[in-house]
Amino acid sequence: MVVANKKSAKTSAKFNTEMFADVPVLQRKWQAAVRPGEKLPHYEDVMLGSLGRLADHIVLLRSDDGVLRVSHPGRYIQAWLNDDRWDVPLSALPPDCATALAEAAANARQNNRPYLASAHCVRDGLVRTYDVLALPTRSRWGGMLVGVYVNERSAQYNLLDTIFSATDEGVLSLAAIRNAAGEPADFQVVHLNQGAARLLMQPATDLLWRRLSAGGNPLAAPEVIDRLRALVASGRGGQFEIDSGDRCVRLGVTAFGDMLSLTVSDVTPLKQREVSFRLLFENNPMPMWVFDADTMQFLSVNDAAVQHYGYSRETFLRMTLREIWPEDEWAVHSEALREIGDIYQSSRDWRHIKADGREIHVLTFGRKVTFDGRDGYLVAIVDITERRAAEARIAHMAHHDGLTNLPNRDFYQERLRVALERGPSGNKRVAVMCVDLDLFKNVNDSFGHPMGDRLLRLVAERLRSEVHGDNMAARLGGDEFAIVLAADVSPNDASAFAEGLIEILSAPYDIDGLEVVVGASIGIALSPGDGTTSEELMRNADMALYRAKSEGGGVHHFFEPEMDRQAQKRRDMERDLRAAFTNGEFELHYQPLVDIAADRISGFESLLRWRHPQKGMVSPAEFIPVAEDIGLIVALGEWVLREACSEATKWPADVKVAVNLSPVQFRSRNLVQAVISALAHSGLSARRLELEITESVFLAETEANLAILHQLRELGVSISMDDFGTGYSSLSYLRSFPFDKIKIDRSFVKDLARRSDCLAIVRAISGLGRSLKITTTAEGVETIDQLDWLRAEGCNEVQGFLFSAAKPASEIAALLTGFAERASKAA
Repeated sequence: MVVANKKSAKTSAKFNTEMFADVPVLQRKWQAAVRPGEKLPHYEDVMLGSLGRLADHIVLLRSDDGVLRVSHPGRYIQAWLNDDRWDVPLSALPPDCATALAEAAANARQNNRPYLASAHCVRDGLVRTYDVLALPTRSRWGGMLVGVYVNERSAQYNLLDTIFSATDEGVLSLAAIRNAAGEPADFQVVHLNQGAARLLMQPATDLLWRRLSAGGNPLAAPEVIDRLRALVASGRGGQFEIDSGDRCVRLGVTAFGDMLSLTVSDVTPLKQREVSFRLLFENNPMPMWVFDADTMQFLSVNDAAVQHYGYSRETFLRMTLREIWPEDEWAVHSEALREIGDIYQSSRDWRHIKADGREIHVLTFGRKVTFDGRDGYLVAIVDITERRAAEARIAHMAHHDGLTNLPNRDFYQERLRVALERGPSGNKRVAVMCVDLDLFKNVNDSFGHPMGDRLLRLVAERLRSEVHGDNMAARLGGDEFAIVLAADVSPNDASAFAEGLIEILSAPYDIDGLEVVVGASIGIALSPGDGTTSEELMRNADMALYRAKSEGGGVHHFFEPEMDRQAQKRRDMERDLRAAFTNGEFELHYQPLVDIAADRISGFESLLRWRHPQKGMVSPAEFIPVAEDIGLIVALGEWVLREACSEATKWPADVKVAVNLSPVQFRSRNLVQAVISALAHSGLSARRLELEITESVFLAETEANLAILHQLRELGVSISMDDFGTGYSSLSYLRSFPFDKIKIDRSFVKDLARRSDCLAIVRAISGLGRSLKITTTAEGVETIDQLDWLRAEGCNEVQGFLFSAAKPASEIAALLTGFAERASKAA
């Protein structure tokens, strides 16, 4: 960066100070975006939004098949990289920038935390120091994206110019002035540095463009001019000293036609020169050396180079550069040396050999110098071995699971593709196995996720001990693993292997003295019969695994075509469901709730119906679970709430409407707002809305779900427990939350008159309701006998076909009128 004037320099310093404060701002933004229960925030929550000027300083890194690639670099980043391309691998960028980005990203990915590093980059001899902040985030497509913020921390400086300006050595250039005979007669100063002006004891402004014959400095002596004329005539360089009394200077002269390049050194204050050299070369913490440009022999090495490489100084000075190069790089090293000019900077990283035989990766930066009268190069060395190791770790992480160190899904699919490509030529069969642990969720729920993680690592060890050679075991995620048997396997071979593996994985695990037992289920697909591509085989093995799990687990199952038909049916339903919501194919029907004592309709339960354009009415038992699985139930549930509340406003003021809630709606954490919105939109009183839940709401995140239920109660909404009596811990739920109503499941009502146990259960629930002042409603009432029994046992409400099936909204008014007329006649 070139500072044009003092004002711009101050502005730049202020800008850098402001930008340095961006690091804690970005760290706080990353921390604030981490959601409860998750290790990493989503990429959109950190990198999108109000970043303002920070966006120019941010580059996104993503991993494709183990290769870090640059995406979406800001304008500052593009200038820093001197590359405005997108979607390019780090290897295509300048090595100093690439290694700094790789090191920061590797640490951030390994620790799942922001990582702040410093980077030192050299451009044309200019050293710049940068802050590099890597922010790991989650991608919506899986995997990890790393956003990296880069900004210059402090002012740049020219390392080699600093070295020379800090010494007493001066540099100047002279142009020969020829006489009428064409012979060099005099010389003019055309360039000099401050060191030269100081040594020649004249201001630079007086020396510049001055002829030597004008006098006033040591170079004006006739014998000096004669020596310079001889050097021009011969075209060779040389070295001589000038003694001007109280000062002795040494001139190193190089001739280029009529131009002379002079280095001027004060050889009188040797101690001062030694201190300067020790500070700038010998005591520099960066390994440095000077080598002869022709012979490649080391002329001098500093202490850092001796310590870092392990050779003694004497050994170093007997060696040539070739002796620290690996033999396979001799040619490329030599070619690089032939092409360098006065200033050299690595275009790639090199390998060097230390005294103990170990190889290191280095970047080199050099400048042509004259050392003891010989042309050479002053070279600075940056060891990037650890950075290369970090890149190797990144490549490994891209292909392996971080918890178990097994191959991951991408690596597994690649190996499977290779096995399938080899298969057809030899007519070999490849087996794909999907392995899922039985009861693993119980381990996490009972002992916590750290125990579950340790168990997964032990499972991985057992898999590694059983899967050898060209075969591979991988972890796909969670407690799901996969195996590819690349050898030619028969169904019997695959079956025997699966049986043995289930037995091995089901053996007890000893974790800190605690015996943990889980089982395993395996789904198997064989090529080419079950598929010829990796995608087909993995999909079919997964369907076979689902069948094995549905049979209770602990078994293996081969893929069957019927599974594919069922899967296709499921995919068709998912597609049709999404289209149904968009096309308005859903409707609500309402079944009356009858108050037994008052003999009147006290409310209606809203029931969702799907009128498929080709298939007609689809049973809720078929489509509700699918809607829950694909995440449609939340939007669908909000629609039901709005529709039911709006319809209820058309009924008498003492008639309620009941709406069933899915456990999935609780997980969305937007349920309370959806209820408030439905009530506000319709104008329905909260006292007329009844929400029905099942016991599964209490099976996960109990505290959070209880909090939601209490918020709903505070609105004035009634809460009902549906299908009461069918769960193993229903009574404990009544202690957890004060329900307004419990609904007796139809399975107890159905055999009420024939089975004494059903009667006893109904009697117990009714009595429980009276004791706790909770309304009891019996479902599935179809006969007068059932109604009489329920009335005798003190049940408060009933619903069922005895009174009416669920009816569309258009028939509610007639249903209310007909029921009222019947009640008046009975009176």
